Amino acid sequence: MHRLLISSSDLLDKLITLFKTALDNEQPAECQRICYLIRHWIQEFWVMFRLHHNLSDNLDQFREFIREQGQEHLCSFLETKWINERDWSWKASQKIKANCSKKRKVSLLFDHLEPIELAEHLTYLEFKSFCRISFLDYQNYIHNCCMKDIPMMERSIALCNGISQWVQLMVLSRPTAQLRAEVFTKFIHVAQSLHLMHNYNTLMAVVGGLCHSSISRLKDTTSHVPSEVTKVLNEMTDLLSSCRNYDNYRHAYNRCTGFKIPILGVHLKDLISVNEAMSDYVEDNKINVQKLQALYNHINELIQLQQIPPRLEANKDLVHLLTLSLDLYYTEDEIYELSYAREPKNFLFFVNLAPKPDPRTISKHVQRMVDSVFKNYDHDENGFISQEEFEKIAASFPFSFCVMDKEKEGLVSREEITAYFMRASVICSKLGLGFVHNFQEATYMKPTFCDNCSGFLWGVIRQGYRCKDCGMNCHKLCKDQVAFECKKNTKVTNATDSPTPSSTPVSMGGFGVMRFITTINYFSDTHVHALSHSRNKCVSLPRVPINTHSHLK
Repeated sequence: MHRLLISSSDLLDKLITLFKTALDNEQPAECQRICYLIRHWIQEFWVMFRLHHNLSDNLDQFREFIREQGQEHLCSFLETKWINERDWSWKASQKIKANCSKKRKVSLLFDHLEPIELAEHLTYLEFKSFCRISFLDYQNYIHNCCMKDIPMMERSIALCNGISQWVQLMVLSRPTAQLRAEVFTKFIHVAQSLHLMHNYNTLMAVVGGLCHSSISRLKDTTSHVPSEVTKVLNEMTDLLSSCRNYDNYRHAYNRCTGFKIPILGVHLKDLISVNEAMSDYVEDNKINVQKLQALYNHINELIQLQQIPPRLEANKDLVHLLTLSLDLYYTEDEIYELSYAREPKNFLFFVNLAPKPDPRTISKHVQRMVDSVFKNYDHDENGFISQEEFEKIAASFPFSFCVMDKEKEGLVSREEITAYFMRASVICSKLGLGFVHNFQEATYMKPTFCDNCSGFLWGVIRQGYRCKDCGMNCHKLCKDQVAFECKKNTKVTNATDSPTPSSTPVSMGGFGVMRFITTINYFSDTHVHALSHSRNKCVSLPRVPINTHSHLK
């Protein structure tokens, strides 16, 4: 685990320095202990000595130094010639590149296979991919906090994504809703078999494909799916939910013994959490050995699972065919195009029936605004402000019309200002102006569904987008297709605080009234006070952008 703090070359230099110090102090036992440590390093992590040539060169120089000091018997501990004879089963420099020239066809040759057979062969592929990830790969991931330049992890993620896409395309390849429902049902049974085999990573991929919005939006298809199948899907979704840091999955995973394939993303997240939560050094600038031990235990647990192969026999020809089928390279847009081709979106035209404004609510907000105006502008407290000052205030609102000065004295009374805002609320209400959604990427801590297509928001983090104003949740590709106007919901909580779908946002009296009230809330006492300091300057205040919500309270 030293590579998280210092390089291998620096570690070797420190050990050589300790060896020389022990040699000068005539401590042969200490010299031997250092050589034993280096031997353990070479035997357990020989890959590092093969990857880093400077490490091997420094070790050769160290052996020469030992011989010169008459310690020939210690050189045998530092021998590395046998490393070149080890089987090099993978190339560290190998990069995964999408081969766009491949034929992108969905194989339908798996209809004759039972769900258990598909589950077994998918598990066979998953286990092979999982076993390729080495101890060194996990260390690189912790050090870099990403999978870039870690080909074995990239390959594992690519396999998982390929399975998810393959499931979607197998369903969408069928021309009728009834046939699509049959394929959907079959993959639910595949998911059940994967669960029984404790292959949670592939289970995540299959369920993710079935819950993807390109599938969940198919209303005709889901209407043909039996209720018991839908119940099983809900159980699987709940099992793999990210709620309470994947609590359901962790309990199920810990109960399993023997063979099991973990959800790689969850355990990689744990590694990063431990690395960030614990400091590298403790008092007196000493290395935090407890942190390195905790990281080692997490990694070693994953490595030990590679030593327990699944009890199944795979057909090599079928494995090869399945591998080719999973190598699809379809884009999200192409899958959505196929989904809409199967079941076009029904555009329903709604009549915008805004509820009648609540006079008490409007009056309360208007009175609050008027009080703020007079608090900051009516310095002599005579109940009037100048026409010029009020025009500066009115210029910052998304509506504008003449203000009547009944007495023609250049002064505006409290009653006139109140009437101005009450008239503005009526005009905005008649216009029926609604808010545009203010979508922001969000992480959900419990199962959440898209309010546009009803599909499950799948993923570990940043599963979808959430409107900051009304609480609507949707997929990335659905946020630009939402047909419902936004109604500000004053009770919306943060997405990370267990958000729930909000299909009926709270309204306070119509779209136009909501715009008016929100503008008043924006134009609080602080803003009015700021304007009062600039009333003597010849500047025109900018209008508040109609669709800007990031500045609204």
